[in-house]
Amino acid sequence: MRLVKLIANLGYGSRKDVAWMFREGRVTSPEGDVLYADDKVEHAQIHIDGEPLDPPAGIALIMHKPLGVTCSRKDPGRVVYDLLPPRYRLRSPALSTVGRLDRDTSGLLLFTDDGALLHRIISPRANITKVYEATLAQDLRGDEQALFASGTLMLESETTPLLPAKLEVLAPRHARLWITEGRYHQVRRMFAATGNHVETLQRTAIGQLQLDGLPAGAWRQLDASEIARIFEPTAA
Repeated sequence: MRLVKLIANLGYGSRKDVAWMFREGRVTSPEGDVLYADDKVEHAQIHIDGEPLDPPAGIALIMHKPLGVTCSRKDPGRVVYDLLPPRYRLRSPALSTVGRLDRDTSGLLLFTDDGALLHRIISPRANITKVYEATLAQDLRGDEQALFASGTLMLESETTPLLPAKLEVLAPRHARLWITEGRYHQVRRMFAATGNHVETLQRTAIGQLQLDGLPAGAWRQLDASEIARIFEPTAA
């Protein structure tokens, strides 16, 4: 019953549900030949209802998170998991977001069921750069670049200054920011410390991995070369 467990762990249903799928002839080879629960076949040779089986454990996904959804499994409003096939919520091991973007922040969001990869990305020792673009309520006052780069900026209610960050001014109220930390609402709080307010915020890159035209609300699986780009230094 190895195939039953495999398919159930991918979220297609309970083991009882999956066993019924075999009895109904819904599990086939790519050529349409019916498979049986005790068959020994490769993952890539399994189709369900004519569609290839979802990727095995160890995946990483990139999503262009839209505004108005939260990085949570349970929330009164829309959550990022609503943008994935429903069975992705039921995978084992679980598919988790790699860090979070708040409801009012859009952009690049990662998911993985690989615990080692998740911890490698979020570990402070990884020193991975995240790139954001912000539009502001007021004109930049002119000293933000030096302040953010100084390594002395202290956020309200914190006791440790921020690590140096780079700011690029794109327009009087539009800026790009490179940070290597992930403190709570960090970018918004950095600009708040200068008396400004972030009106829109988007994460555009993690390391060298970018959205590359992925539409808002869309997602796709990353290959090994793309995962490697997460750990490549970002030009700043």
